[in-house]
Amino acid sequence: MNGTLMTEQPWLEAKRWLLVAVLGLEMTMGIVGNCLVLLVKVMCRDQFSCRYWLPFLSLTFAVILCDNEPLCCEGCSLLIISGSLVAILTGGQRSPWCEVVSLLKFAFITSSLGSIAILCVQRLIGMASTGSALFVVMVTACLASWVTGLVFGSVPVVYAWIRYDPAEMLCAVFWENSYSDMLLYILCAFSLCIFLPCVLIFFCSLLLSASSCHSIWNSDDAVDLSSVSPLLVSFYTLCYTPFFVSELILLGRRDLSPAPDWLRTLSSVMSYLDCGLNPLIYCSHQDFREAGLALLWTNRKPSSEPVLTSITK
Repeated sequence: MNGTLMTEQPWLEAKRWLLVAVLGLEMTMGIVGNCLVLLVKVMCRDQFSCRYWLPFLSLTFAVILCDNEPLCCEGCSLLIISGSLVAILTGGQRSPWCEVVSLLKFAFITSSLGSIAILCVQRLIGMASTGSALFVVMVTACLASWVTGLVFGSVPVVYAWIRYDPAEMLCAVFWENSYSDMLLYILCAFSLCIFLPCVLIFFCSLLLSASSCHSIWNSDDAVDLSSVSPLLVSFYTLCYTPFFVSELILLGRRDLSPAPDWLRTLSSVMSYLDCGLNPLIYCSHQDFREAGLALLWTNRKPSSEPVLTSITK
């Protein structure tokens, strides 16, 4: 037994510092990268095309407020990932920060996914978010995604279902008494916060793919910043799949035992990764990348040679 404990001790210590290094890298990428994304969107808006600003700004601010997604990334990096780092180093999280982290986690996941769904719907109907009637609808939908996340995030806090999970490296919901309460809560949360936005994203993506074959989109859609939405959907799905799987495993266990520790750890690491990948997704768009480089390269001198911009017949 002593030999086993001595063997496990170095491994646990190495695992701990490995997680610290990974989370530190993700936090740096999330904070720095998403600050640059927001700066480029605000300062260089006229240098590239983006007809759907409302959900993109919602996603970016979500990123600034927590950790996730582009969805909620810079904020997540400032609050959630940093909280996980401190928890690893100090051995846990204390109230009321524990409850705040759980509440923000739900709010950012819901707002990120909701904003992506809104963006896909806008691209499908082919209208910019600046139209008066549509603008009101889009603002209401974005606010609804935030409110829904706050409501479902506050329920576990009110009923004292929150405690620190060393495997997830943050405060999470634990069920100890009622399987029926857990079943009702998870089904309602998944139906409104996850299933409905995913259905909108799935059908809008299918219709967009079919529409592109018939050239429904305008010629300027190819350079529209919202064209990165398929990448946003793909990486969001990839990064949050472990989290969804761990929740489904919990849903299928009547003894209320959580998913394996390694899966819960993977779910946290991958969800944090979504925030770090968010700036790279934006930089895959050529116009956005050029606008960002022009903003950072302040000493660039304008060309003195005349440039042919158009030919009049």
